[in-house]
Amino acid sequence: MTRTIPGFDYHRVPVADDVALNVAVAGSGSPIVLLHGFPQTHLMWRHVAADLAADHTVIVPDLRGYGDSDKPTAEPDTYSKRRMAADIVTVAASFGHERFALAGHDRGALVAFRAGLDHPDAVTHLACLDVLPILDMWEVLHGTTAAVGFHLYLMAQPPGLPEQMIAASADAFFAYFLDQWAKDPAAIPAPVRAAYLDACRAAVPSIVADYRASATIDVDHDRADRAAGNRLSMPVTVLQQDWGAALGFEAAALWSSWAPNLDHRTVDAGHFMAEEEPGVVAAALRELGRR
Repeated sequence: MTRTIPGFDYHRVPVADDVALNVAVAGSGSPIVLLHGFPQTHLMWRHVAADLAADHTVIVPDLRGYGDSDKPTAEPDTYSKRRMAADIVTVAASFGHERFALAGHDRGALVAFRAGLDHPDAVTHLACLDVLPILDMWEVLHGTTAAVGFHLYLMAQPPGLPEQMIAASADAFFAYFLDQWAKDPAAIPAPVRAAYLDACRAAVPSIVADYRASATIDVDHDRADRAAGNRLSMPVTVLQQDWGAALGFEAAALWSSWAPNLDHRTVDAGHFMAEEEPGVVAAALRELGRR
């Protein structure tokens, strides 16, 4: 089963007393860290990472709770984006990089967003793929259009029932998103799909805990930053498919309230754009690095 990116070296990097992350590294040059989304692992970056490694040091971890990284039992902040962002700063520093560019997709983009707010001296450039900041996401979901985010509401429930329901039909649950969110299903070949499902099946409690944090502690952190007027000080690129208008809001306007130095682009792809349009994504990340 496909679990690694060819040409990358793998490391286990301790980020806390009880947590180590699985991290792939290759290339040389200015560093960039790539964070995966749901329901995936670091493998979602396989094409983009290989491309960028020609002129960058590319660091690609599995987030805590996902893939081959450790999955600690959830306490209130175990899977907060603040804690997960601190993991990433520790990972980069372990390879000698106190400053680095950071790109995230989906869940990884939420971690990247929090890293940009909490660690502005470390994150030089920030890219977020196909997501809204957590607070904005909850504020725009309403009425029947919120049905697209049914999983957000399911996994926001107290511990117990969500984990039981998802574990009882894990492959069907996680495969649903791979099927529904891909504009080009061929972009996720069978061995990679199998690796995603295998990883998710083994991580139901931690995946649910990650989502639950985004309905609780992560919202509190975003509200505190909004109240304080904290914004992203670095150049920010946001790549999104054309879903904002369909849901009744202007995604670029929401992002610009957090990111004064924003380049917002629409990509002709499904949700999994790093796999469906890797050349477009890699080119956008290189352009971001020149801003």
